[in-house]
Amino acid sequence: MDLRTEIAQSWRRAELSGLSPASSVERLDFADVDSRSRLLRAASPVLDELARQLADTRFCVVLADDECRIVARRFSERSVETALETISAVPGCQFLEERTGTNSLATPFETRRGVSVDGDEHFLEAMKQFTCYGHPVVHPATRRLAGVLDITGPAGDANPLLGPFLRRAVADIERRLLDGAKLAEQQLLAAFQSVQHRSCAVLALGQDVVLANTAATELVDTADHRLLRELGRTRRGLRRLRLTSGTPVEVRVEAVSANAGLLFELAPVRTSSPVVSRPRASRGLFPEQVDERLRGAGRARRRVLISGEPGAGRTTAARIVAGDEPVHEFDASDVVTGSVAAWCARVEAACAGGGLLVVDGIQLLPPLAAVRLSRLLDTTTAWFALLSGPPAELRGEQATLAARMHRRIELPPLRERRDEIPAIARTLLRGFGDSLRLTPGALELLGSQRWPGNLRELAGVLAGAADRRSAGDLTAEDVAPGCAETAPGGALSGWEQAEYDVIVRTLRACDGNKVRAAKQLGISRSTLYNRMRALRVR
Repeated sequence: MDLRTEIAQSWRRAELSGLSPASSVERLDFADVDSRSRLLRAASPVLDELARQLADTRFCVVLADDECRIVARRFSERSVETALETISAVPGCQFLEERTGTNSLATPFETRRGVSVDGDEHFLEAMKQFTCYGHPVVHPATRRLAGVLDITGPAGDANPLLGPFLRRAVADIERRLLDGAKLAEQQLLAAFQSVQHRSCAVLALGQDVVLANTAATELVDTADHRLLRELGRTRRGLRRLRLTSGTPVEVRVEAVSANAGLLFELAPVRTSSPVVSRPRASRGLFPEQVDERLRGAGRARRRVLISGEPGAGRTTAARIVAGDEPVHEFDASDVVTGSVAAWCARVEAACAGGGLLVVDGIQLLPPLAAVRLSRLLDTTTAWFALLSGPPAELRGEQATLAARMHRRIELPPLRERRDEIPAIARTLLRGFGDSLRLTPGALELLGSQRWPGNLRELAGVLAGAADRRSAGDLTAEDVAPGCAETAPGGALSGWEQAEYDVIVRTLRACDGNKVRAAKQLGISRSTLYNRMRALRVR
C-alpha cells in the first residue's frame, strides 16, 4: 500500500511502540471527565451546532482534551455509538498513537497538525471501518494545545469539505477559549483587587496569570506555586502549610468561579521560637530532619550507616557527618577487582590516623571482606560511616556488618521530594557560579522529572546547562537537553505519588518482573500496565 508521508510516519511510530495491525483497542487508560473544564465550556455550543449540521449524515463529532482523552461526543444514530464503542472511543478513554496507532485523534495530537485518515490508512484493523478528519485546538493566548476535534464516519463516505468544515469549528472553539480566558482573568483580577489591601499576603493563581500584593511577593517564592495549586485542588478553607523558605503559614483558599483560578491569603504563624525566613536550600541538599541527624551523628562521633538509592548523596551526607574532621574514603568496589587482604589492611591502617573512615558501597563487599570489617569494628574505636544502597539490598554478612552501626540514616529519593526540587536545584547551581539563575519555567520543568539518578542526575543536568550558558537566566530550553521529558507534565497528586512509589518499590523487589509485581500488588497484569503508563513509570 502506497501511504502518504504523514500516514507512513505515523505507522512507523506505531510499530516502534510495539503495536501490530491486529492489536486490540482496549480501555487501558480511563479517567473521569471534568464536565466543568474550560475546554468543554468553550466547545459545547460548537459541538451542538456541528451535530445539528451533521444530523442527516452518518458522521459523528468527537472532542479530546490536552491529554488526548475523549471528553465529549455528538452523534444522531445509535449505530454510530455502537461503532465507537467497538474501538473504545468513549468519554474518559485516552487515544495515543502508542496504543491506538494512526487515527484522527492520536495523530493530530502527536503532530500538532490537521490530519485526514481514510479506511485502510488506519494502522489498526479495528479502525479501518472509519474515515475521519482531526484537527488540534490551540489556545490563542498561550499557544498551548488545548485538545483535538474530530469528525468520523463510515469508510467510503470521505468528503473533501470535511477539512474546511472542521477547521471553521476549531476556530470557533479557539475564539470562545480566548473570550473565556479574558472573562476568567477579569474575574480573577476583580477577586484579587477586592482583598489585596488586607494586611496579609494575597496571591491569585490563574491558568496563566499570577497576581500578588507586596506582602505575598516578599513571602511566597515561585517554587511555592505548585504546592499551593495542589492544595487548592484538594482543600478549601483554612489550613497550615510550610513554605519552601521554611516559614510556617496559615493559608485560606478560595476558588474564583468555576475556572478563573484560586485566591490565597497567607499569614505567617507565630511560634515560641523565632522563624528564620531563609531559603530552605541554605540548610543543604537534604530534608531538615535528615540534615540534623547527620550533624548530630557528627557531633556525637557516632558510627553511622547512610543508605539510599544511587545518586541520593550518600558521600555528601558522610562529609556532613565528618564536619571539619579529615575524611578517609574507601570504595567497596575495589575489593571486587583486588585483594581482600590488601584492601582490609588499608582500612585497618587508616584507623590510627583519626578522622572519619567512610566505606562506600558495602552491599558490594564479598562475605570475607564484610566479616573482616565487622571484626575491625569490634577491636577498634575508630570512627566509621558505612554507605550502602537501600537496606533491602543488604544480605548475609553485609546485613550483619550494617547492624553494628550505632545509627542508621536513610536518604530519601529525589522523586519523594518534588516540592523541594527548586530549592535543591538552586543550591546545586551555586556550585557553578553566582551569576546563574533558574527561571520559573526551568524550575517547573525540573520539578516534573522523575530523577531516577537522584541528586547526581540533577547536578549533571544543571552542569550541562551551565556549560551552555555561563551567566544570566537558565530557561526551560537550557535545561531541557538533559531532561527525560522536555515538557513539564502535570504534577502528581499526593495519592498518585504514593501509588507511583509503591509500584516502583514492588518492581524493584521483583527484579522488574511485572507478572510477579502484579501478583504481589494484588492486581491484574493489565491493570499494572495501565497504571504504569498513566503514572509514567519506566
